[in-house]
Amino acid sequence: MATSSVTETTQFLTFVLAEEVFAVDIGRVKEVLEYTQLTKVPRTPKFMCGVINLRGSVVPVMDMRQKFNMSQSERTVNTCIIIIEVTIGENKTVLGAMADSVKEVMSLDPDQIDPPPKIGAKLRTDFIRGMGKQGDHFIIILDTDKVFSAEELEQAMEMRVGGMPEAAA
Repeated sequence: MATSSVTETTQFLTFVLAEEVFAVDIGRVKEVLEYTQLTKVPRTPKFMCGVINLRGSVVPVMDMRQKFNMSQSERTVNTCIIIIEVTIGENKTVLGAMADSVKEVMSLDPDQIDPPPKIGAKLRTDFIRGMGKQGDHFIIILDTDKVFSAEELEQAMEMRVGGMPEAAA
């Protein structure tokens, strides 16, 4: 969804990674969970930290700090998993995004959202839907369908289909 197509006030769930504030469209968020023990899956990218059993479904969990090449942090009482629905072509899948903490649900008007920055050809910003403005602070609004490549999301879908190991079920 292009920033220019935001024509009405939109609600976002904001969360923190390494003191930076990010946001996702609240319509994509299914729920927010306390951090729980993950089942590691061998031979997956570093940012795919494992899977959880969510009411009988296997949900892959991505470490957003690792995905964005940030320093790894210790898990705290505020660490959480945001359950998000993403779309790959015609298919929808659910995955968990691990964050340092959830901040709030906020509304942003179209005039509070700037287009993503143009940083140059070598740095990808296509996963940024826009830059929200709240006072003197910027909020990085993510395009959840573009944060992960099609290959990464296909791998996540395969993790969901593959089932949970017996010990984690």
